[in-house]
Amino acid sequence: MFVPVVDENQNPLMPTKPSRARKWIRDKKATPFWKNGVFCLRLNVDPSDRYFQEICVGVDPGSKKEGFTIKSEAHTYLNIQADAHSKVGKKVEKRRELRRGRRSRKCPNRKQKKHNLSNRDRIPAGTRARWNWKLRILDWLSKIYPITHVCVEDIKARTIERAKKWNTSFSPLEVGKQWFYTEIRKRWELLTLPGWETQEIRESLGLKKSSKKLSETFDAHCVDSWCLAYHVVGGEGVVDNTAIFCISPIPLRRRELHRQNPQKGGERPRYGGTTCDGFVKNTLVKHVKHGLTRISGFGKTGISLYALEGNQRLCQNAKTEDFKVLTRLNFNYRSGHASPGSCHTA
Repeated sequence: MFVPVVDENQNPLMPTKPSRARKWIRDKKATPFWKNGVFCLRLNVDPSDRYFQEICVGVDPGSKKEGFTIKSEAHTYLNIQADAHSKVGKKVEKRRELRRGRRSRKCPNRKQKKHNLSNRDRIPAGTRARWNWKLRILDWLSKIYPITHVCVEDIKARTIERAKKWNTSFSPLEVGKQWFYTEIRKRWELLTLPGWETQEIRESLGLKKSSKKLSETFDAHCVDSWCLAYHVVGGEGVVDNTAIFCISPIPLRRRELHRQNPQKGGERPRYGGTTCDGFVKNTLVKHVKHGLTRISGFGKTGISLYALEGNQRLCQNAKTEDFKVLTRLNFNYRSGHASPGSCHTA
């Protein structure tokens, strides 16, 4: 494992070995910090050298799980398995139904406005959220690693016979993918590979892919993202790091004007929102009893705290004087499982 390093101006440098990182911390030459669950170093002195190698991020998109691998020619720095952002479309559809229903009742609602989006190039909300989630991950990684290339497994939309321009104009997958590629080209050098070429690289290296797509192991999705990065930067065809870091998007619920089901007595209880008693939800705090936790909601007698891994609620009556605010979390994270026995070279 290598430790990401940034300079005094937060510019990413080449990662370093853990032994050297411990020496820098001991000599007060660097300050440790955490960046969304990843241990990093910030140099307090000018670096002796700013030599950079080519670092590629392999991206394996998926409908449920996705793989990301940060690799140079010599080392594999990090493997990430991310849960796909796949619930926004249904939420937008449900919100539209509730809004239309309010227009027939005597309650606050906005009037129906003219539909001006029919002849305008736009990306559906669910598609935009799905592909923007991948871009957010790449932006986060670029702040701690000097990324030069991004290699994405190119996926194709289903072709419908007798329907012209389906793959280029009407498919949400193709529209979102092309938007994603455009944004990547603005930041890094983009390379794409079809799925069959990724399979050939994997089989030539003697690597096997698991049939359990939802398992949190290296050979579920990160094996393909590793092959994509290997195709760009090269190196030895041996996987030197099979540990994975699992992340998932934080489900934020906006304030709802009306609950979907009527409440007893006609009262409207507090529900949803992105703030809680002056604090932004999913803020990382250090509690005197529960340690590192995150703010998740508003309780009846205080603030509701949840565990960092999973959705376990720890308490509902936390007081502001009982915890210390650290930073805001961009997503939920947890440790995965390495699978050294399943990924090997022939």
